[in-house]
Amino acid sequence: MIELHTKQYQQITWALALGSFLVFCNLYIFQPILPQLATHFAVSETKINWVFAASTLGLSVCLVPWAITSESVGRRSVMLAGLFAIPIIGYLMLLTESLSTLVFLRACMGVALAAFASVAVAYMVEELSSEAFTCAIGGYIAANSLGGIAGRVAGGILTGYFDWHTAVFIISSFTLVCVIIVAFLLPKQEHFTPTRGLFFHHNRALFTHLSTPIVWVAMVIGGINFALFVNLYSVMGFRLVAAPHHLPVALSALIFLCYLAGTFSSKWTGRWSAHFSPILGMVLGTELSMLGMLVAIIESIPAMLIGLLLISGGAFFTHTLAYAWVSQKATTAKATATALYLVHYYVGGSIGGFFLLYCWQQGKWASVVEGGSVLYFALFALCWKLAKLNRKDQTTPMVANPR
Repeated sequence: MIELHTKQYQQITWALALGSFLVFCNLYIFQPILPQLATHFAVSETKINWVFAASTLGLSVCLVPWAITSESVGRRSVMLAGLFAIPIIGYLMLLTESLSTLVFLRACMGVALAAFASVAVAYMVEELSSEAFTCAIGGYIAANSLGGIAGRVAGGILTGYFDWHTAVFIISSFTLVCVIIVAFLLPKQEHFTPTRGLFFHHNRALFTHLSTPIVWVAMVIGGINFALFVNLYSVMGFRLVAAPHHLPVALSALIFLCYLAGTFSSKWTGRWSAHFSPILGMVLGTELSMLGMLVAIIESIPAMLIGLLLISGGAFFTHTLAYAWVSQKATTAKATATALYLVHYYVGGSIGGFFLLYCWQQGKWASVVEGGSVLYFALFALCWKLAKLNRKDQTTPMVANPR
């Protein structure tokens, strides 16, 4: 196994962090420019949301299939295939002026992104020692966050000063150069053994997790939490470029720097879990996020930014705790369980956009608060349900599973 501070350790950590940065940069590039695209294609807010939702849906449905494929052909091959496909799909976007074709290509982009996202951690687990992995995973997760912020901010600024074609061209070209660097740095796997016949095994594991309420409820919490978090930002983008603020896209894209509040709050979950209940933490995170939505009712840019900071801090806190809960409570096939959590996570983000943007079309932020409140109260109900299931689980005597 590769040890901490060795040359190969440095190569792996830099390569996977860079790959993670590229994945989330390309995933979120279109989110801040949805208002401009709606004007460009002369369509409604809910219809233009397909440009963003197609990629998250494509990613969500392909996470598990790519993970299964990597068991046979290897993690490195799957990751590099996905990464090299990203700039190719990006360049193809430049050749179309059709919204339907753009949506299709964004769905293909999601499929390509899933190849890396689904197996990068498995590669680290197999190649690095436990000490090296513990250090490497922090940089990998940080790169997720920074890539998402960079993609949104760069996409918004480049589109604001030029157009969306220029933004896609520059980011795709940057991606191509960086992918070549990743391919050069990333060592071939030495501790991977191909395994066949895992399709039915993973199917059984999926059904097991979905039929285990104490695991599945946490997955649903993650999905609804992300539906609110990511799409309140999308709605805020439309709000800031409209009257009475009329901010340019390049400036409104800077709201995504508020994501940094979530980067910090997610680091506090370890300390919280050491002293308090994770479920109570999910409730606290949901309360903070809901408070942010309510604060943002005030028609003032500083109030909106404070609201977004609270939304980010609370949502990331809930997400981190729910994600950890799934990995801890799944008794078998933990990798499949965490992949299934991410499926719920990104499907929630995709569907939530259509719901909240529809609310925005009907009655602006006031209607968004009404619709969002329904989802927040659903989160509170699910947290209560999870607490009830956990109490029952702790009082149920252990029995051997029949073979």
